[in-house]
Amino acid sequence: MRTLVRWARAEWGPLYGAARASLAERRWWAVPMTVGAVCLTSVAQIVQNQAWGYRPVQDIGAVRAEDPLWLALLRTPVSLFVPALDLPVWGALAQILLVLGLAELCLGWWRTLVIAYAATLAGTLYARVGIALGPGSPFGLPAADARIVDTGPSAAVVGLAVFLGWRYRAYATVAAVIAAIVVEVVLKNNLAGREHLAAIAAVLVLCAVTDAVGGDRRHPARRRHAARRPHPGPVPARPAAPGSRPRRTPPVSLTRGEKPGHGRKPAP
Repeated sequence: MRTLVRWARAEWGPLYGAARASLAERRWWAVPMTVGAVCLTSVAQIVQNQAWGYRPVQDIGAVRAEDPLWLALLRTPVSLFVPALDLPVWGALAQILLVLGLAELCLGWWRTLVIAYAATLAGTLYARVGIALGPGSPFGLPAADARIVDTGPSAAVVGLAVFLGWRYRAYATVAAVIAAIVVEVVLKNNLAGREHLAAIAAVLVLCAVTDAVGGDRRHPARRRHAARRPHPGPVPARPAAPGSRPRRTPPVSLTRGEKPGHGRKPAP
């Protein structure tokens, strides 16, 4: 039991500490985007289940690979907050509240938004590339997938989970997330699972670029490790060799017009 506790502290301790410090400082004002996302997703779910609201929600938030690219790019930000009709809405709300909330606490709202949009956009663009490759390619998709409605926060949630795990050195969590998506693709082999893999690949590239550019400044774990390193003390003076003459102290320079022995009087 103690081994499990130590492993959990090593795995999630830095992430928990960062989230707790931010939440203790600003309370719920630390996650305004997460609260807004939960409210927006709830409203979208209620509206799209109405007879009069299904078509407007689809017009502003439904993304399909058969749509023109410019239209898909306009709808992609809204599609994050439109839950899939074939999945329970509480699952999407729980994902947003947990993962998006942790990301906003630890990364800030604008970094969270950029990573979430990059992951979702990677999945959306992969669908077009996969359909163009065709089912004969290992990365290809059947033509029927072009008509599948692609909405929901799942790709963004997966991407943010991978990025948080990388940033706070929760490598076992990152491996578990990737393994779960791979199992999903092997068992179901659907469009959503493949888009999730594309989102993970895009976020891993973003992690590598951020690591190369930012270095230790972007890794709290590295900063704490560097802070714990003992600072080297003063270098001890080397003892003089036997029989060597002692080094003379250089004379004190005199200011202009000052004679030797007429400088400042020593303090009593």
